[in-house]
Amino acid sequence: MGYALKETKYRFRAWTKDGAWDGGSLTEDKNITIHEGSNVFHYGQAIFEGLKAYKHQNGKVYLFRPDLNFERINGGMERIVAPRIPEKLFFEAITSVAKANIDDIPEYGTGQSLYMRPFVIGQGMNLGVKPSDEYLLSVFCAPVGVYFKGGLQALDFITTQYDRAAGNGMGKVKFAGNYGASLYPRKQAKDAGYAGVIYLDPQTHSKIDEVGAANFFAVTHDNVLVTPKSPTILESITRRSILYLAEHYLGMKVEERECFVDNISEFKEAGACGTAAIITPIKSITHQGNVHQFGDGNVGPTIKKLYDLLVGIYYGDVEAPEGWLHELKLD
Repeated sequence: MGYALKETKYRFRAWTKDGAWDGGSLTEDKNITIHEGSNVFHYGQAIFEGLKAYKHQNGKVYLFRPDLNFERINGGMERIVAPRIPEKLFFEAITSVAKANIDDIPEYGTGQSLYMRPFVIGQGMNLGVKPSDEYLLSVFCAPVGVYFKGGLQALDFITTQYDRAAGNGMGKVKFAGNYGASLYPRKQAKDAGYAGVIYLDPQTHSKIDEVGAANFFAVTHDNVLVTPKSPTILESITRRSILYLAEHYLGMKVEERECFVDNISEFKEAGACGTAAIITPIKSITHQGNVHQFGDGNVGPTIKKLYDLLVGIYYGDVEAPEGWLHELKLD
């Protein structure tokens, strides 16, 4: 099973009225009917999130760090000038969808999970370039396997001349337009035989920003875990988790700093990380016709340890730091 959508029966919908959210409810209707003048169509007013539910060996189901998804989506709401989602509403939305589709949550041991997609769009009649007066919050889900084919194996990437976000724009926000901007360079990379693209900083094109729809991280030859520091990088929950695990579980030094593409030989291992990708090792990066391979081209030992730790926490086989797992109460 990959990331091809398998439709589940229930989803959650909530709407605003006079600037406030209603209580929302579950529905079996997979279609959304909104006005043709809605902001989402004309001015791109759309924010989304991604999180997963995992079934443990004891049969219980847990969401991974949903509090951070709640924080991040509301940061995005502020950026698109939309009303904040109340905490109670957000958690009611994601937990009710997971419970309603409980039979679609993959069993422990399959390496699969239930991917959940909360999103908010501006809707209602509007022709002026201004924030919408009405919004829709929706959550739907699908059982998924691994994002990249082949499981945990190192893949080849290539840098692109295109930018996913402007220097002072929406890069730190999970804004739908950032992903729309990524489709063409992704297609170019795929057509050339690569797994995906490496985005460089939009100001100078000299520093690594992101890996397609995931964050970049690397391990130096003296065993320091490094992630790029940039105002155009999405604040990945997986990246934050990896930094913590590297420091507190593996005893590594961690750094958030600039990663110059012309100096990638300082790294012995590199990877991409995100809710969908989890951890994807990078075999090589091609930049301006030059190919740099990390190590022997196979999955590096540190990345393998981080992957095993993170996936172990997902499925309850490794003790999680306090507050990382949110149990889905089925009573």
